[in-house]
Amino acid sequence: MSEVVIRPAEPGEFGRIGEITVAAYRNDGLLVANPEYTEELADAASRAEHGELVVAVDGAGELLGSVTITPPGSRFAEISRPDELEFRMLSTAPAARGRGVGEALTRAVLGRARELGARRVVLCSLDAMKSAHRLYERIGFARMPERDWEPVPGFWLRAFTIDV
Repeated sequence: MSEVVIRPAEPGEFGRIGEITVAAYRNDGLLVANPEYTEELADAASRAEHGELVVAVDGAGELLGSVTITPPGSRFAEISRPDELEFRMLSTAPAARGRGVGEALTRAVLGRARELGARRVVLCSLDAMKSAHRLYERIGFARMPERDWEPVPGFWLRAFTIDV
């Protein structure tokens, strides 16, 4: 595995970050139930404006993936409470899968939560995201079914949490 560096996204990368995020979701068939979500996934600039947009790059600076960290009450927060940090739109470029990018980004979120003094990290994930669920469980996340929700009929998001 080549080096994976985690750092804040730079404005000149927003277009490519949006492309990678959409490609990752499309590649996994995750836009079928809600194709309008493509616009939100593609808008990396808005995610950076209303949260923290973090990227994974290789040693040559090639973008491998990203994640959006969303404080409670921010535009992109869905289930977080005041003492929690939430993340959304974790994505790995299809060509970079299997290189530990998703895990590195997730662990960066946990580190950021500790820096901010959050008590826990929360997230929502589609039922179909089984490989992501395995990653979260391997890191130590647990299901939190009391916060599951249905933003679009038949489109359930499953909540996960980990104490930090």
